[in-house]
Amino acid sequence: MQKFDVSVVIPLFNEEESLPELHAWILRVAEANALKIEVVFVDDGSTDSSWKVIEGISLEDANVKAVRFRRNHGKSAALQVGFGVATGEVVITMDADLQDSPDEIPDLRRMVVDEGYDLISGWKKKRYDPISKTIPTKLFNWATRKISGIHLHDFNCGLKAYRLELVKNIEVYGELHRYIPFLARNAGYTKIGEKVVQHRARKYGTTKFGLERFINGFLDLVTLAFVSKFSKRPMHFFGGLGLLMFVFGFFSALLIGAGKLYSLSQGVKAILVTDNPWFYIALTSMVLGTQLFLAGFIAEMILRNTARKTEYSVGERIHC
Repeated sequence: MQKFDVSVVIPLFNEEESLPELHAWILRVAEANALKIEVVFVDDGSTDSSWKVIEGISLEDANVKAVRFRRNHGKSAALQVGFGVATGEVVITMDADLQDSPDEIPDLRRMVVDEGYDLISGWKKKRYDPISKTIPTKLFNWATRKISGIHLHDFNCGLKAYRLELVKNIEVYGELHRYIPFLARNAGYTKIGEKVVQHRARKYGTTKFGLERFINGFLDLVTLAFVSKFSKRPMHFFGGLGLLMFVFGFFSALLIGAGKLYSLSQGVKAILVTDNPWFYIALTSMVLGTQLFLAGFIAEMILRNTARKTEYSVGERIHC
């Protein structure tokens, strides 16, 4: 089996115009730097002629691998399948729209191989995007830094380099491709750096992402932060919160009852316990506390008896 220096994983959706130019550019970089590069195209259910273009490229270049989804699964699914196919010492991901420059490949590889990084994330310091995209991106990156504790400037940059071992030991699903550095750190790969990379204006087609990705991205970040902390011990969250609510409700009910008894002992007329709004707050707290505790217990039981298995509907493969 041929050993590659770099695997370039390229997820794509309807990018027929840019693929030949991108592939030719990668070949020039490989030749100029004496690198053995395999290119892994993952067609995420394109509806244009992208797959036919890839088939033509694969006939000319035996170092091209390609996977085609029967329908659109999203970038995370495409990357996960691409990581499974990749065999190079260093795995580099880039978008297919020519906004990422293949000229960055040698330096990214050097930083992983020679400087010992597990992951290098690209930083598009100078961007050619409209302000409607750059401002939400800055807010998104700021929130991600605060929640994850990883100090990168551009989490959403598609141009990244990874040690092969890393991509074989993480699972990218949903829309978590934005948070691969977070996933990597949670898997024990802590040497994460970044490199300023060139950002090019889009040459063909239009962007496939809208503003809703920032809302979804933030929700995914909150989910990831929760899962990374409590996925192995859900009882610590649900059980702890449930216990706190139950104790609050119990002592509130106890105080209400004690207050009622004290009033009766002093001959003071007191309202019925059921007329006291705090009684219902206390009762609700105990009920919710019990439910949360049980949810944590059930989650612990499920965790010990099941394992995640994600499957994708793969249509065709080339050289895989």
